[in-house]
Amino acid sequence: MVVPITILEVNSLSDDYFEATFGNVIELCSGAAAYVKDKRPFNNVSDLCNEFHTYLEQLNVQDQVEVLKLHPDLAGSLAARGELTKESAEEQRTAGLEQLTPQMKKTMDQYNQRYKEKFGFPFIICAKENKIQSIISGLQKRYNNSYEQEINTGINEVKKICKLRILDIVKN
Repeated sequence: MVVPITILEVNSLSDDYFEATFGNVIELCSGAAAYVKDKRPFNNVSDLCNEFHTYLEQLNVQDQVEVLKLHPDLAGSLAARGELTKESAEEQRTAGLEQLTPQMKKTMDQYNQRYKEKFGFPFIICAKENKIQSIISGLQKRYNNSYEQEINTGINEVKKICKLRILDIVKN
């Protein structure tokens, strides 16, 4: 387990170490850490989180979609092969997704596929804040949203994930 660092320590990290430390707070999006490192010093953890959120908000729609595409399917093939990032693996484990029954796994795969075919990116929900049934319900409900609604909802879920990942790294 990583021992959380203080905001003062965050502010004093070398650029390379900052990028290495925060390079996956937005899934596989190291460009976010490269952007945020130049916003130092931060007064507190909220300021740090807000800068990552600002990064997401200032992206054009196409780039926001690219960020969404970097996320894995929930309980998908990467999870089955053990190829998730350590953060995603822990988040999916917290939600109970490694304990799906064969029928639940089949349902999840069908809903994930249907969602991805409609929107062109995976269904994103903050797994740490949800359990299996709420994730399946979210997949069903959000399928009816518009493309624009889902981009917005997906980015808001990425912000939640990002904040929780930062709180795993930095003392609040």
